[in-house]
Amino acid sequence: MAKILLEMKNITKTFPGVKALDDVNLRVEEGEIHALVGENGAGKSTLMNVLSGIYPYGSYEGDIIYDGEVCKFSHINDSERKGIVIIHQELALVPYMSIAENMYLGNEKGRKYAINWNETYGEADEYLKTVGLSESSHTLIKDIGVGKQQLVEIAKALAKHARLLILDEPTASLNEDDSKALLELLLKFKSEGMTSIIISHKLNEIAYVADKITVIRDGSTIETLDKATDTITEDRIIKGMVGRELVDRFPKREGVAVGDTAMEVQDWSVYHPLYSDRKVVDRVSFQVGKGEVVGICGLMGAGRTELAMSIFGRSYGTNITGRLFIHGKEVTLHSVRDAIRHKLAYVTEDRKGNGLILSNAIRINTTLANMDAVSSKTIIDKDKEYLVAEEYRDKLKTKCPSVEQNVGNLSGGNQQKVLLAKWMFAQPDILILDEPTRGIDVGAKYEIYCIINQLAAEGKSVIMISSELPEVLGMSDRIYIMNEGRMAGEVKAEEATQEYIMSCILKSDKGE
Repeated sequence: MAKILLEMKNITKTFPGVKALDDVNLRVEEGEIHALVGENGAGKSTLMNVLSGIYPYGSYEGDIIYDGEVCKFSHINDSERKGIVIIHQELALVPYMSIAENMYLGNEKGRKYAINWNETYGEADEYLKTVGLSESSHTLIKDIGVGKQQLVEIAKALAKHARLLILDEPTASLNEDDSKALLELLLKFKSEGMTSIIISHKLNEIAYVADKITVIRDGSTIETLDKATDTITEDRIIKGMVGRELVDRFPKREGVAVGDTAMEVQDWSVYHPLYSDRKVVDRVSFQVGKGEVVGICGLMGAGRTELAMSIFGRSYGTNITGRLFIHGKEVTLHSVRDAIRHKLAYVTEDRKGNGLILSNAIRINTTLANMDAVSSKTIIDKDKEYLVAEEYRDKLKTKCPSVEQNVGNLSGGNQQKVLLAKWMFAQPDILILDEPTRGIDVGAKYEIYCIINQLAAEGKSVIMISSELPEVLGMSDRIYIMNEGRMAGEVKAEEATQEYIMSCILKSDKGE
């Protein structure tokens, strides 16, 4: 029988007004990959924060038994000294420092006030080889992509002599190839005896890599599935997560007739804001009708976000050329304010960085894009603001104790609902949704899909950018395929397949 490396017994964690964890139990065997799944707000990250000492001993009830010893971590450094290292969804890297400097930040090599740089860079290069990165450890973080940054975080964990590696949504921002490479790396570590806990909403990845899967719902442990003895399917995992079976992942949109063209873009080109000779969007043309959901898909770096932001009041890029028509009339949007005035909304893929003010209440965030509607002579009417926030909380089924709660305290799915509410309150005719379900669970995804369908039923035009091909295929009326800044193809959803989309991308790579 395999040795139990970690046991968390009867863990209960309470925040003001909410019990985040209620008598949760978790057992992890040495050398296994153990997945932790559940809806947003189920308590997964909270449980791992308890384990790592981010929530110190005394702030929760229950016991942590690691390697046969009861642990009372008061700081993350205490857990790291035991070999427990957590990698958060938001990467903790400093862009203008080198890979090696990031890897040993707070864990410096050498003596006090005297860092041994030769040892630092030498060891860093060895760890980079271990995770499959060929970059020099002298390379600045800003000069490598997100996929490679994720590998740097893993190399950083190895430099701390990790014995138990915790990864929170490690593939959320990665493309398919980078995700597969990371999962294969975890399997390699497993073969070498390392233990891993992975939190992910990508159930196909979980089913591929995990030995056991523990399901958490509403702060309580529901069940632990063992690949060796249980039949594990995505439907089985989903039922445990949401407490019911999802008959259809994508709600049907019936009886919605696509109307006249709401927005048309012709020969749109955009250059990089820093590298003025680099064209990131190259003569792109597309259109969307009233009541239509148009998907835009492509590999990471295809130029989808750059296209969307440049259209939305030129909030990205330089030397932007092309023509933009809204309801048949050519317009020039010089700013975000112009875009909002023309009933155009852009729901950013970066909800925490650019979409929401995390330190402010739901009430304040909900009305940010249409403050004129809740103010008089520049004075904000807080009562009206409160009523608006309450209305959208009910309409979008946002889970929160009060609209006065800070957005930063919400789960990812509920943050996404607040971001949608913010732009819905601006009363747009055309919404550009950039990765609207990134980093949220299947239950919350379904609710977002229902909101998108409702917007289309109201005659709104929706442009949905997504890296998840099943999502694009399941939600769109028409699909545009982008690659390297250009449109590589267009297809009706009922005629599209993942294979067709990838063939369009490959053909455009070859210049066909």
